[in-house]
Amino acid sequence: MTTKHWWLATVLGTTFLSSPGAALAQDLREATVDEVVVTGQRQAYRAGVPLEDVPQSITVISSETLELAGVTRLSDALDLSASVARQNNFGGLWDSYAVRGFAGDENLPSGYLVNGFNAGRGFAGPRDAAGIERIEILKGPNAALFGRGEPGGSINLVTKRPSFDAAGSLSLRIGEYELYRTEVDWTGPVAGDRVAARIVGFYEDAGSFRDTVESERQGFYPSIFARLSERTSLLYELEATTQKVPFDRGVPSIGGRLDALPRTRFLGEPGDGPLQADALGHQLQLQHDFSADWSLLVGAGFRDTDLEGFSSEPELAAGRQRLFVDGRTLSRQYRFRDYEGEHTVVRAELSGRFEAFGGLHRLLVGADWDAFDNSQFFLRFRPPALSSNPSEQQGYTIDVFAPVYGRFAPPTPPVQTNRLDEQRAWGIYVQDQIRFGDRFEIRIGGRFDDFEQTGTNRATGAVTVFEDSRFSPQIGAVFHLSPETSLYAAYGEGFRQNFGADAAGNPFAPEESLSTEIGVKVAWADLVGTFALFSLEKSNVLASDPRNAGFSLAIGEAESRGLEADLQGRLPGGLDLWASYAWTDAEVAREVIDAGTGLVIRPGDRLINIPEHSASLQLSKVFQMVGRPLVLGGGIQYVSERLGETGTAFELPDHTLVRLFASWQLSESVELSGFLNNAFDETWYANSYSRLWLQPGAPRTASIAVRYRF
Repeated sequence: MTTKHWWLATVLGTTFLSSPGAALAQDLREATVDEVVVTGQRQAYRAGVPLEDVPQSITVISSETLELAGVTRLSDALDLSASVARQNNFGGLWDSYAVRGFAGDENLPSGYLVNGFNAGRGFAGPRDAAGIERIEILKGPNAALFGRGEPGGSINLVTKRPSFDAAGSLSLRIGEYELYRTEVDWTGPVAGDRVAARIVGFYEDAGSFRDTVESERQGFYPSIFARLSERTSLLYELEATTQKVPFDRGVPSIGGRLDALPRTRFLGEPGDGPLQADALGHQLQLQHDFSADWSLLVGAGFRDTDLEGFSSEPELAAGRQRLFVDGRTLSRQYRFRDYEGEHTVVRAELSGRFEAFGGLHRLLVGADWDAFDNSQFFLRFRPPALSSNPSEQQGYTIDVFAPVYGRFAPPTPPVQTNRLDEQRAWGIYVQDQIRFGDRFEIRIGGRFDDFEQTGTNRATGAVTVFEDSRFSPQIGAVFHLSPETSLYAAYGEGFRQNFGADAAGNPFAPEESLSTEIGVKVAWADLVGTFALFSLEKSNVLASDPRNAGFSLAIGEAESRGLEADLQGRLPGGLDLWASYAWTDAEVAREVIDAGTGLVIRPGDRLINIPEHSASLQLSKVFQMVGRPLVLGGGIQYVSERLGETGTAFELPDHTLVRLFASWQLSESVELSGFLNNAFDETWYANSYSRLWLQPGAPRTASIAVRYRF
C-alpha cells in the first residue's frame, strides 16, 4: 500500500455493496430522463432530449442490474451488452474493449467518459464499478458532440451523486481465491438544505486462480453538492485510486493446442512484483438556470495517472522464440514501464428549448478545450536470435511445463522508448433536435475541432508537430409510429488522433470514420427495447511501413456492419429480464502489414477479438421467504469464435458462461447475497493478442456478501 493512500483503507474499514433489486422497465425509463434528480444538475450533451427520442441506440446498465449480478469491474459490466467485445487488456492493467467491432489504439486503454467528461484516458488501471450509478453505452457516431472517438460508440459512466436524503451502507464480500472486499457508501446533508455530500469507497485484497498472482485495489470517490441559489448549483467530485496488479500475459498455445497448459499457469516472474497504477482526478461543474427552458453548464476536469513496474513477458518474434522449436522452453522479454498521463478538460454548454418555424427546438451549443500529455519511459530486453544459438539464460527462458521461478537473474533492459506526446485541442459544437407535431423529429448537428499534437523523442531530442482541424457532422430522424413504437435513422462522421510519426518524421494523420444506423425503439408494457442495423467505415488505421521496418503508416482501412437487439424490463409473472444480442461482421478493407506482428492482413480478414455472434441474458424474480424478500436469478453469456491473432487463422473458441445469484433480506437493515460465476466451470478465453498471449477466463468462482444499511 502506498504511503499517500495509507489512510484510505483506514477510512474505509468496511464497504458498500448495493442491494440487488429488480431492474424494472420503469426504472430504466427514469434513468433516461435528462437530469440528476438528487442534485438537480442536468447531464451534459443531452439538451433535455429523453433517450427514447434520440435517433441513436443507447443501452443503459443501471446500478441495480450490476448489483444483482455482483459485478465489481467495468469490463464485467460491459459483458452484459452484446455490442461490446473485450480486447487485449495489457496484461490486466487497463480496460480495453470494442463497440460494434471497432476498438481504439491497442497501445492505450480504451477511453471512456465520466459524466460526459473525456476521463478514461491515461494509465489508471481497470475501472471499478464502485461509485457508478449507471453505465450508458452510446452506440454509433458521437464525434459531433464529444469530438474524437470511435465510430462504434462511446461509454459514459454516470457517477453516484450526493442526496439530501440521508442514507448509508456498509458491506463485506468474501470469496474463493482469498477474495476480501469491503465497500462504503454514505450520503446526506452537511449544511441544512444547501449542501449535501457523498462518500463512496472500496478496498479489495484478492488472490487469483492464476499461480502466484495477487492484487490489491482501493478507491475513494467523495463528492459534494451545493445550492448556491435557487437557480445556481455547484458539484465537485474526486477520484483517488491505487491498484497493484502483477503483469500477466496469460498462457501460450503450444502446437496449436489451447489446452496444453493449465489455465492456472503463470509464466512471468513473481519476483518482478506488481505494476502499480495510481489515479487522482477532479471534476467541477457549475449549473445556472436562466429559466425553466434555458440552462448554462460550465465544467472542468483534471486527471493525473501513473503506471510503473517490471514484467517478464513471452517474446513474440518467431526468430527469437525457442518455444516454436522445442515446444516447452519459452523465451521471454524483460520490461520496465513508467507511463504517466495528465488530462485536462474545460467546457461550457448552453441548452434550451423554444418554438419556431412550426417546431419545438431543443438546442445545444457548447465549446471545450482539451489537453492530454502522454509520457512513456520504456526499457526492454529481448532474447537474441535463435540463429546465434543462445543459452537458456541468454534467452531468459522458462519451462512452461515445469516452471522454476527466479532461475535466472533479470537481464538489464536498455531504453526502448523515452518520449512525450502532447495533444491540445479546442472545439465548438451545435445540435438542434426539432419536433414537428406528435410524430416526427429531426436532429442536426456538427462540431469543429482544431488540434495540435507535439511528439518529443527525449532520447534524441527530435520533435514532430502536427496541426489539423476537422468538422464532424451528424443528422438523424425519428418517426413515432405510436406512443409505444418509433423508427429512427442516423448518419455521422468522426475522427480519432493517432500518436507517433512515420519514418520521415511526419506525424500520422487522424483516423477518419463514418457511421450509419437505422432502428426501431419500443416500449411495450413494462419492457423497453431497441433493434438496430448499422454500418461503419474507418480509414487511416496504422499499419506497418513495408519499406521502413519498425515504422508505421496511416493507410489501413476497416469496416463493420451488423444488427443488434436489446430488451429490458419485466415479463408477466414478475420475471425481470435483461437480454442483448449482436451479430457483427468486422473486417479489414485494405491489404496492409500489421504494425505489431509484421504479418500480412488481407481484405476480408476479420478484426481481432470480435465475435460474429454474442448474446447476454439475465433473469431474476422476487419471492418471499419467512416473510422477507428473496431474489433468485441467473445469467448466460455466449461469445462465438474470434480471431486470436492478426494476420493468421488462429482462433479463440466460443464459450457459454452461466452465473447464478441470490439475495435475501434478513431484516430491514441486513441483506445476505451469494454469487456463483461460471457455474459449469467452462474453460474460456477473455481475449488475446497473439497465440502466445492468451488471457484465460476465471473458473467456477463463488462468493458471498453481507450488507448493512443505516
